[in-house]
Amino acid sequence: MNRVIPGLSLSLGITLLYLSLIVLLPLGALVWQALDVGWDRYLAIMSGARTMAAFRVTLSTAAIATVFNCIYGLGLAWVLVRYEFPGKRFLDALVDVPFALPTAVAGLALSALFAKNGWFGGPLAAIGIEVAYTPLGIALAMAFTSIPFVVRTVQPVLEDLATDVEEAAATLGASDLRVFARIIFPAILPAFLTGASLGFARSLGEFGAIIFIAGNLPLKTEVVSLLTFIRIEEYDYPAAAAIAATLLGFAFVLLFLVNMIQLWQQRRIGTGD
Repeated sequence: MNRVIPGLSLSLGITLLYLSLIVLLPLGALVWQALDVGWDRYLAIMSGARTMAAFRVTLSTAAIATVFNCIYGLGLAWVLVRYEFPGKRFLDALVDVPFALPTAVAGLALSALFAKNGWFGGPLAAIGIEVAYTPLGIALAMAFTSIPFVVRTVQPVLEDLATDVEEAAATLGASDLRVFARIIFPAILPAFLTGASLGFARSLGEFGAIIFIAGNLPLKTEVVSLLTFIRIEEYDYPAAAAIAATLLGFAFVLLFLVNMIQLWQQRRIGTGD
């Protein structure tokens, strides 16, 4: 059988070499540095008040951003797939702006817009809602940089989804909400979970878009990525490695759980349950 890329050994070897140099080697060095810290020192680093506060702020704001992206991103993907309207292509292109825009530029723009004297920050401050230099601003920056993950993973699945089953269900008297809950959402659930998990993992490690709008107050608006950078500037490499490895562990556990859910979903659909 002819293969698109001939030579399995050569192509597989190049792939594994690239993966090792770009991904596995840096991650392995990080984990090795973290293991060299020692269990007692690791517990002392991670149980510190500043570290615990940074993880609490990062995880809570990432969760808020992910919930927002799940709702808004699913709605945006639905609109882009199921409706035709003027400016649709422009809106579709705007979804990828967070990928193309440098995160530092995004952080500066969000800070200017949502500061107390900004276009959006001024009216919000007038009603008692402060965004810049608060956890809400951190969640906003995370949502901005991670929204494309949900849209771009759900959108192609919705495009390939056949509408004949939906039409049959509607003919039998099923409401639009029931059709979505029983037919559409189970079909897009694996892609939806993948997009949400990727967005959450991106939010955990976001740096450039956050430092300008967060205020970076220790114990209040300091995120884990910034604390890691501070430890590196202080030449405390073991502490930086321990913090970064822990954050990496959170991301890996999340992706593992999502893969398990996807596998369960695929088996359930395959058996027709």
